[in-house]
Formats: sequence, C-alpha cells, structure tokens
Amino acid sequence: MTPDIKPLVAGNWKMNGVQSCLAELNAMSTGFTKELQSKIDLLICLPATLISLGTAETKQSALKIGAQDCHFNVNGAHTGDISTQMITDIGATSVLVGHSERRTDHGESDAIVLAKANAAIASGLMTVVCIGETEVERKSGDTLKVLETQLAGSLPDEYSSNIVIAYEPVWAIGTGLIPKVSDVEEAHGFIRSEMIKRYGENGKTIRLLYGGSVKPANAKELMSIENVDGALVGGASLKAADFLGICEAYL
Repeated sequence: MTPDIKPLVAGNWKMNGVQSCLAELNAMSTGFTKELQSKIDLLICLPATLISLGTAETKQSALKIGAQDCHFNVNGAHTGDISTQMITDIGATSVLVGHSERRTDHGESDAIVLAKANAAIASGLMTVVCIGETEVERKSGDTLKVLETQLAGSLPDEYSSNIVIAYEPVWAIGTGLIPKVSDVEEAHGFIRSEMIKRYGENGKTIRLLYGGSVKPANAKELMSIENVDGALVGGASLKAADFLGICEAYL
C-alpha cells in the first residue's frame, strides 16, 4: 500500500456474464459495506451488454461500473466497437485500456493504447492502463525493460487524476501462478519511479494495481506490498463471495 492513496479493487468480468449474473453484482453491492467503503473504492468492469443494466442495478450503491475497452474515435465506421461517449452515456465511470488480452488477441500496440487512454481521459473516465510482461520476457530478464517501454508508449504526456496503472504479468493471468512478493515489489517500485519521472510529484498519487491470479487466500499478502494500491481481479470477480473476500483484505 501507499500512504494517502485510497486503494481500488477492480473486477474484470471479461467475456462472461448474462442478465442472470446480475444477482452476483447485487450481492457485491450489498456486501460493499460502509466499513469497506471507508477503506477502498470498488469497480466492476462488465461486458458491454451488461453495462446499462449494471449501472441501473447499482444506482444507489458506492460500487462503480466500468467498461473493458473503448475506441479512440468518438463515432464512425468501426463495427463492433464502443466509444467513450457511448460508455459515459450508459452510466459507466471507468474503462480498461491495454489489457494483455487486447494487446495479444487484437494486436493492439502501445500507440493504440495511448490513443484510447487519451480519448477516455478526455471523456472524464477513470482510465486503467494495463501493462505487463510475458513469461518469455520475464525469463529473459526483460521485465523492467518491457514495463518501461509500455509505460512510455501507452501513457498520456499530461498527468490526470483519472490515470490508474494495472500491472498484470501476462503469465500469471488466470493461471494460478503468482510472482514472488519480491518480484511484485520490484515491478511496482519501478512503475512508481517511472510515474514520478513522468509526472513529478503527481506521480506519487497514481494508483498502481496488481493483477494476476488474485484470490482471497493471497490478497492480504499481495495488497500489503509497498506501492500496491489495489487489485485488478479476473476470474475471482465473477462470484461475490470471492470478490468480497479479496476486498476484506483491507479490513
């Protein structure tokens, strides 16, 4: 954790969830007690088909709803894409950009991630920029070099309080593999130093999330690491009991 930064626990449902799954979202909203609200911010990034329903379901809740991706143009001939204007129009307050599955499955470059981040920030969305190395890159000793390149290419030049960074080692996403505490500490310490280089004193205020096989059983240890200001949670965010169990690491 970083002193004076309120942690953020964000869930990413990925391509999961139909209307009946909103019961889990309701359970998360109910379980996000006043005590938890005093400790953390809570976000669920839903598939596009559920965002409008999700924002309606959580209208009276402190739990916030986000999108999983956006296009960098406001509108146009971009079949299947969703713009930041569309995202805000249906009540979402946040968006993920640059997730490794977008970078890998859709060939998104740092330049594309940057364009999306700029569009999202211009729309007033909290923008979670995702970075992380592959297993090959880690084994080659290139982790920090990869992170440096991704940060330099994916982040806006100007500081915004809506910038959040999520470090997700690609090889740890959904695999059950977890980096050593010392590895997470090194990566997050490096990211913090890069934020300070880029944004000066403001770089000390940017939330740095860890993602990759975060579960209730390991959340307390991971969240206690210096410069880890919350989590980006995949599979464990689909069930209220698991997701709230991670949140309770802050109690």
